[in-house]
Amino acid sequence: MACHPRLAVPVGPEDHVLGSPEAQLTLVMYGDYTCPYTRRASAFVDVARRKLGRRMRYAFRHFPREELHPEATLLAEAAHAAAAQRKFWEMHEALLRTDEPVDPAEIAAHLGLDIEGFATELQARTHRAQVAREVDGGVRSGVTGTPTLFINGKRHMGTWESGSLLRALGGAPAMARSAHL
Repeated sequence: MACHPRLAVPVGPEDHVLGSPEAQLTLVMYGDYTCPYTRRASAFVDVARRKLGRRMRYAFRHFPREELHPEATLLAEAAHAAAAQRKFWEMHEALLRTDEPVDPAEIAAHLGLDIEGFATELQARTHRAQVAREVDGGVRSGVTGTPTLFINGKRHMGTWESGSLLRALGGAPAMARSAHL
């Protein structure tokens, strides 16, 4: 597959975003909750978010690798089901914190979600199409594995460890809000 160094799908209303739309820096991560590397990279993204504050916004997109982790798509859908109850980031963090097999309904209960509604959405696969759109956008952006990061629309080719990531974010040109963010 040819390398696509640009983010094919701009950050939009379907995305889950932390930070201001006016931030100078936009970091998009394609990840998989069952991927240990996504978990590690997320910790470094948290460091970058704390250090950069209002200058950075962060969007997480799902790229479940079912061939490696059969439950990956279910967990992505669970995050979207939590988002329907305004708890995406809480579910996101809970899913990233565990490397054990996880029951999304148990997490949902702990987060105080309407369990019946949550379970109905998971059983009906209500968010399957959204996850598929995220995967399609990742494929069109050249994503082949997780985590894959984009800074201001350009693929980050360095490591995702905090020093490298902070240097890349610090060196990223501030771009006006454009279709590539």
